[in-house]
Amino acid sequence: MNTLPQQLANGLFLGSMYGLIAIGYTMVYGIVQLINFAHGEIFMTGGFGALTVYLYLPDGTSMWIALPAMLLGGVLVATLFALGAERFAYRPLRGAPVLAPLITAIGLSLALQQAVFNWYPDAKSARVFPQLPFGPYHLGFLRIQSGDVFLIIVAPLCMTALALFVRGSRTGRAMQATAQDPDTAQLMGIDTNRMIATAFAIGGVFAGIAGVAFGLKYGSVQYDMGFQAGLHAFTAAVLGGIGNVYGAMLGGLVLGLAEAMATAYIANIPGMEQLGGQGWASVWAFVLLILVLLLRPQGLLGERVADRA
Repeated sequence: MNTLPQQLANGLFLGSMYGLIAIGYTMVYGIVQLINFAHGEIFMTGGFGALTVYLYLPDGTSMWIALPAMLLGGVLVATLFALGAERFAYRPLRGAPVLAPLITAIGLSLALQQAVFNWYPDAKSARVFPQLPFGPYHLGFLRIQSGDVFLIIVAPLCMTALALFVRGSRTGRAMQATAQDPDTAQLMGIDTNRMIATAFAIGGVFAGIAGVAFGLKYGSVQYDMGFQAGLHAFTAAVLGGIGNVYGAMLGGLVLGLAEAMATAYIANIPGMEQLGGQGWASVWAFVLLILVLLLRPQGLLGERVADRA
């Protein structure tokens, strides 16, 4: 039982990162009903964008100065890729059958992954990511790494900022109208193309922040890190209720907790010794998803139609 607080904390940290990525999936789906499977690779480009900024800073630059620049670089790169995907890959297929943009998203995902693999210097192996100059901290049974502290701070701040933006700004209300009925919204003078691009941009911002958080937490970034993280984030979005922003974060937290608890304790159950450990984390995450969808197909919070926020 002494390990329980640590596993709960690990699950919350991991779930916070999943939630940041999952918001990108759910924002886009909430407006255009598109599952952007390239979003995991957009998250990956955010991590590499932040690393590139750090490598171009003068030697000896303090991380307190480097981190804001890295965040800006990661967010900028991820947002540009997200907007580029919307403008050149998805917008031309807006009226096409559902399968066309889905296949395009998968193709774009593979293209981005291979582009980084082939063109980014030394991307064939994990690139070391700079770390924050403090921690780890010990609070009773808890051991909190510096990357986890970053997640503790940015995840609730990002969610609060998004909630205020969607509910309190004119653009946020226009996005809600577009999500509810894009044709009527356009007749009322709302530029629906701009609202859709804004949803992609917000997803890119959160993916860029998550890319930096991943590098700080695990100490490296890899060209293929977007596949697994994106798959788990998509699972979190479905778990919480696809199209529901709060559901995406809740789904991420539940998924992170489930993975942490399963990897730590499943192997201690008699007869299940071979089913524990990190290698089974994804398996138990999808088992949880299947159970939730069997009992509540709309997800934990359900899909919001009139108000996607």
